[in-house]
Amino acid sequence: MALVLRVAMQFMGILLSLLGWVLSIITTYLPHWKNLNLDLNEMENWTMGLWQACVVQEEVGMQCKDFESFLGLPAELRISRVLMFLSNGLGLLGLLVSGFGLDCLRIGETQRDVKKRLLILGGILFWTAGVTALVPVSWVAHVTVQEFWDERIPEIVPRWEFGEALFIGWFAGFSLLLGGCLLNWAACGTQAPLASGHYTVAETQTQCAYLENGTANPSV
Repeated sequence: MALVLRVAMQFMGILLSLLGWVLSIITTYLPHWKNLNLDLNEMENWTMGLWQACVVQEEVGMQCKDFESFLGLPAELRISRVLMFLSNGLGLLGLLVSGFGLDCLRIGETQRDVKKRLLILGGILFWTAGVTALVPVSWVAHVTVQEFWDERIPEIVPRWEFGEALFIGWFAGFSLLLGGCLLNWAACGTQAPLASGHYTVAETQTQCAYLENGTANPSV
């Protein structure tokens, strides 16, 4: 039962972490971090991402233009690019590291301590990836709220609102955090099963001890 629970927790941890990693990549390149709805022209909507700004028109469709200057971007967008790239890299590294620590992988099954450390390291990497995904989306959301309620801006000026990418980024960050927690819980909270080789060695040593005492029956 303990083995089934341990494997199930590892599977759920890897699955959630993989989902969060994929969603963090989608968040990085999705041009919908901010949405701008024009009351004067309801047929035209503007969106902004980390890399480009787009306008959606019913007759023309979506047209996007990449930002020409990195230094010309607001601070939250510049740092969000770096943090999202870091989150994507840490998530990939966490998948590679924790994958070798899974009990269902036959590689290194006799080295349980090494596999345990790999699971713990993978969980820590997923935690870090989750935090580095939550920080930029939360920062952009905070700036958007401040600008939306800024009384110095005339009411006639359109205001940016939350885009779909922010909600996907929040879900991605929490999935990475939860996946890392499950992997660390599986590594530290449950006892790892002994490999089949360990049983063979232990049984051989026991039989040798009985033979040295002059009996081959363990019950004697």
